[in-house]
Amino acid sequence: MGRPLGINMVMNAVAETSYGQTPATNFFKLPLVSHSMGEEQALIEDDQLGTGREGLDPVYDVVTNDGDIVVPVDLRAFGFWLRQTFGPPTTTGPVNGKYTHVFNSGASSLPSTSIEMGNPDEPAWSTNYGAVVNTLKISLSRSGMLNATISLIAQGETDPVTVSIAGVATLLRGPRFAQAVGNITVEGVVAADIVSADLSFSNNLDKVEVIRSDGRIAGVDPGKAMTSGSLTGRGPRGILFTKARTKVPAGVSFGWTQDGGSLVFSLPRVFLPKPKRQVTGPKGIQATFNYQASGANGAQLTTTLVNDVASYA
Repeated sequence: MGRPLGINMVMNAVAETSYGQTPATNFFKLPLVSHSMGEEQALIEDDQLGTGREGLDPVYDVVTNDGDIVVPVDLRAFGFWLRQTFGPPTTTGPVNGKYTHVFNSGASSLPSTSIEMGNPDEPAWSTNYGAVVNTLKISLSRSGMLNATISLIAQGETDPVTVSIAGVATLLRGPRFAQAVGNITVEGVVAADIVSADLSFSNNLDKVEVIRSDGRIAGVDPGKAMTSGSLTGRGPRGILFTKARTKVPAGVSFGWTQDGGSLVFSLPRVFLPKPKRQVTGPKGIQATFNYQASGANGAQLTTTLVNDVASYA
């Protein structure tokens, strides 16, 4: 038997109908770049006195399963993670074979996921259940691979088994969006002076940490939705500086196109702080705006995905 390799890692995921209960069917085989999911249980040092210098046995603390999954931002599979982050979308179409899926922030309840991680080299398969998306982060640059980091809070993880529970999972994958075809607009106009950006959405989940014999949480409650990030602009002028100086919110969007499909994150009400205009050397002058989005007039973040997938319900 060969040693297990990360290149052969398999991820199968399914939306749960009841929190922490893994369905028997409807798994999707999804692409991933890396992950840090898995159950942990720390040790607590014994604090008793009068037993000599050697000390006594430690005790086991509560069980936690918080981790990240880095996934490619693609035309099909990424829609699954958008659904698990925001809730089911509103879907229309098809128009010329394409469906439009609109996801809005601020849902009163959020779906949970069972995520099976496995490696056929061992073989070993375990399922992280009761996993709810806490944050979704994407970094934009001029080149490179476009990935998203999804941070989840799960209730637990099953012990490894030698056979996958997913059965014949439905493959949901690609093609990938590329950094090179991305664009950023401010007030509907392509911003030519932005050299890099970050987008971060958080559900601000609150763990329900009840007392129970297995040491696991009872669930999570959605907190205040928050969208924030950064925009790094080149030059001392431009619409970003104007919006920051006048303290007027701006409509900002981040988008990509691929094979007749598209993905757009729209933030209709973004506040930009007034930044320092530092000069650190002979090269171009840049400034970074650490923005915050507001939901005062509706959803603070709307994500529109156009592809050939009929439903993410």
